[in-house]
Amino acid sequence: MKKILYAIIALAACVTLTQCKDFLSVSSPDKMNDDFVTSSVSETFKPLAQAYRTILTVAGGGNYNWNDSASDVEYYPEYNSGNGRVGYLDVEGTPVDQASGLYGNLYVILARASRVANILAEKDEVKNATSTNDWTQLYGEAWTIWAYGYIELVKHFGDVPFGLENAVVDTEGYTITSRYEILDNVIAKLKEVESKMYYLGEGGLNAERMTRTFANALIAEANLLAGDYQTIRLDANAPYAKSDFEILEENSTYQCATARISSWQNYYKEAQTYFRNILTGSAKGTASLITSDDRGLGNPFQRGFQYIMDMQVSPESFFEVGNQAPLQSERPYSQGRPSDGATKNAACCKVFSGIRVIPTAYYQLYEDGDLRWDASIVVTGSDGKGSEALVNMNSGSRLSGGIPTNKWDINKMKTPYVTACRNSGMNFCFYRVPTAMLKLAMVDVQLGENGEALSLLNQLRSRAGVPNLTGTVTVYDVIAETKRETVGEGDIKYMELRAGKFGELGKAMRAELKTVIAGLEADGYYTFPNGRTISNYVWTKLVDLSGEGKARLTYNAVAGNPALTPGWRGSYDYTTTSSASAVNGTKHNLAIEGLFEYIDPAGAKAAALEADGYKKVDWAIGMVKGKSQLWDYNMLSGIDKCSVPRHYHPLPLTTIQQSKGKITNGYGLPNE
Repeated sequence: MKKILYAIIALAACVTLTQCKDFLSVSSPDKMNDDFVTSSVSETFKPLAQAYRTILTVAGGGNYNWNDSASDVEYYPEYNSGNGRVGYLDVEGTPVDQASGLYGNLYVILARASRVANILAEKDEVKNATSTNDWTQLYGEAWTIWAYGYIELVKHFGDVPFGLENAVVDTEGYTITSRYEILDNVIAKLKEVESKMYYLGEGGLNAERMTRTFANALIAEANLLAGDYQTIRLDANAPYAKSDFEILEENSTYQCATARISSWQNYYKEAQTYFRNILTGSAKGTASLITSDDRGLGNPFQRGFQYIMDMQVSPESFFEVGNQAPLQSERPYSQGRPSDGATKNAACCKVFSGIRVIPTAYYQLYEDGDLRWDASIVVTGSDGKGSEALVNMNSGSRLSGGIPTNKWDINKMKTPYVTACRNSGMNFCFYRVPTAMLKLAMVDVQLGENGEALSLLNQLRSRAGVPNLTGTVTVYDVIAETKRETVGEGDIKYMELRAGKFGELGKAMRAELKTVIAGLEADGYYTFPNGRTISNYVWTKLVDLSGEGKARLTYNAVAGNPALTPGWRGSYDYTTTSSASAVNGTKHNLAIEGLFEYIDPAGAKAAALEADGYKKVDWAIGMVKGKSQLWDYNMLSGIDKCSVPRHYHPLPLTTIQQSKGKITNGYGLPNE
């Protein structure tokens, strides 16, 4: 069940703070009544609850808001949309204020959290504490929220101004600070305060609050971010020297490079220590990898996401951004299984589905029998009238746009929220155990420590029901497992970047996609090396599973049954909800033929299927039709212009202007 976070969020609006809509757009510091705020633990938590609510605004939109999901696996589904510029790597086409709202919200988080922390630092219960108590938890929690804000700024904007929250900026302006200096400060602050906090599961705290366990996770994350391969500036305004880095690839036109800092091993070794702390060590808390399925469905991987759809905190979460209907919820609206439904009182309501999976990944990524495949990616959505419907490969949203992710689905909720779209109430799963395992495996591989990396990957493969890996683990192995485990969660891109492989893999994806489309155009189908075939058309019909004694919502695939293969789809029975009047017909499950084999439209099998009520419908033909649009431009097309990944958002215009000429955007990003 949801914990105390929501009750406090509802009360938090009574606390007055000055909120800066644009970073450094006003000169007055954040203000609050110190005595009132520290009058009780519950009063002190109110402004932190507001900070959590802002995190929901920033992180809750997640990959869709940040446009950062695009990789050699994922893409944004609307052709040439401004929402996807950064994902396409279209630096020149990205407006300077494209992410100003998100940038400003991160400043709100920084200002609020650091102000609370500084007030609490003077409180006797914190200054004189000899052990962890509720006040020291709040103090450490405030600084952990602050650390989260800076990590997000560095991750998405590169080098940014530092230390100016709650400060009056003088008339001389300000400059940007090296991301490495920022991360060093973040690491130092987290080390200073983490011992004052409760571990996950202590003090009545669950993963909806930042705990000592999560503070340790952020120490690991900040070290990892500092030691990664990343895109750095080489222009005159860069706040570091080129000589400080190992350069992997450089672009003189845009004055940037893929590089990692020369001291990267020091950061990676500390990241290794803190990842181990939260996985098996002193800071572990109560989070653990789910390895069994208490529902009897045999899919422990999917069970972790079902907790979120059941409005429960997942046992394998270190931190979840809490939410509750009818507050705005991007899970599943922006990242889940799509729906063509109306915005209100539909079956189910509209789901935009802003993250899609490139077909070459859908058809090749998973081995036969991998429990993660169907539970992660799906080929159907909802028609909004109580039935499932096939998605298409045309540019767009909802049922258009391509193959969606399947980790967040309104249909799988115990009680779907049908009053309005974008209000499901699902938590945003921010950081979970498998994420940490994969990052530790990458650290191990790059430090030359194979044994632990192999064990970590095989733990994930074991619960997915696929054979163990053997031999020496490479960065490509870690990346591949990250794709299988975290598709749609926004981690793939960054795992590839940190290994220095993003450009290489992106180019390979673009080349393969062109080959597949050429095959579809010439032959009507394309067969991948693993034997699976994608075709221009498939055949579908709606069926009634009740005659087979099965529910509308389906789970494990059943070989030979076209309504149950692929699995983990179907439709909720919306006749039991207040949207019952929106339901049409009596057949609600979609049977699909030809998804993995070619059926000749003029052949005997097609004729037999059509005689049985199936209809030929568009499938990969949408890729052929859109080969010069969605299936080119949206697919990391900026790599063709500059193979050094230019994936940062621009610093907003207000920040540039108020710096008095000391700040400019790099990488070819706009400055006006």
